[in-house]
Amino acid sequence: MIEDFVDAFRNFSRSKMRTVLSLLGVIIGVASVIVITSMGASSTKQIQGTFGSSGLDLVSVSSGFMRRNRNSVTLVFDEPFRQDIFDHIRNVKKVWFKNSMSATVSYGETSVTNSVSAIEPGYLEMCNLALDYGSYFTVTEDFCGAQKIIIGSEVSSALFPDGNAVGKRILLVTGDVPFSFVVAGVLREQSSGMESSTTGMYVPRGFYSKKVKPNPSADTVVLQAISPSYCTQMVSDVTEYTTEKTGTEGSVWVNSMQTMIDQMSSITSTLSLMLAGIAAISLLVGGIGIMNIMIVTVTERRQEIGIRKALGATPFAICRLFLVESAAITLLGGLLGIAFGIGVSFAVEYVKGQPFAVQVPACFVAFFFSVVVGIFFGLSPARRAASLDPVDALAG
Repeated sequence: MIEDFVDAFRNFSRSKMRTVLSLLGVIIGVASVIVITSMGASSTKQIQGTFGSSGLDLVSVSSGFMRRNRNSVTLVFDEPFRQDIFDHIRNVKKVWFKNSMSATVSYGETSVTNSVSAIEPGYLEMCNLALDYGSYFTVTEDFCGAQKIIIGSEVSSALFPDGNAVGKRILLVTGDVPFSFVVAGVLREQSSGMESSTTGMYVPRGFYSKKVKPNPSADTVVLQAISPSYCTQMVSDVTEYTTEKTGTEGSVWVNSMQTMIDQMSSITSTLSLMLAGIAAISLLVGGIGIMNIMIVTVTERRQEIGIRKALGATPFAICRLFLVESAAITLLGGLLGIAFGIGVSFAVEYVKGQPFAVQVPACFVAFFFSVVVGIFFGLSPARRAASLDPVDALAG
């Protein structure tokens, strides 16, 4: 077998142009598969990076577009509902209530209009929203309804171009009612998941319940899972529970970042697999080219085949000789294709500014498939060589 490989590479060196042309189809096919799967994996990593690592263990529940019927029940996000979540939904670590209000925040001549979130103490820390400077809300401040606000980095830059926002008083107007707030902290810009660290504005929910809307039900309920791996199942469980409780579908809108990432990853993986399958067709085209080259090689080496048979070579040995040569072409082409594909993937992803990612299983599959293609398409010429009559072969 080793001698057959040595003979194969010796024959390659005798007809360099023919060998290069045979290798090109395999190299392009293998490289295409690797580039496509690599770009798919890179896109998935970029999506995950865009969402950030925080918030992957959260499930958001808000009012949906309910199709009411005679027996439907209105769902209220209050304290009994919080307890129901713990009682009926598995793997819940904590349940957070949140309200939103449209407001205009002003300092001097500058104003910013955006949605302001009324949150419970510890919510920002749970979301891994780090402060650039300042402090989070305390339980005491929430209980007393303190008029303090934490703002995102872009809001801070707009209102306080010179920095030092903490301790400054700003005017917050919601529903034509003005309130004076003290800036308690400024968020650090980061990939922050469900909440925005740049344009977000947050006040204690105690303030909202005491001075904006007494004893409110929550607009949004955020469930924190024990682990991000439970989020997809939790979305299904909450949807099923609320549908059963209200007697109608669409009573709530349930979403999680982990589910969104899983869905997007599934789409990119499916597209990558489909495109890789199309690219793999070029390997079959390359295999046809190898078969043609091997037929020509058998014709040119008829006398060599005749001499080998006259010296006692069996049909199996002749067949193996040409099969090894065909496999050697795809073996070399597969290795070069992997190197070329990784190089092209790195260059493309570097130019696009995407994280570099290579699907190692795709490399092995493409390489294995290329070798199988070489053996399959080399089988017919090899059998043709093995079946030659020694006398006719020597006669040329």
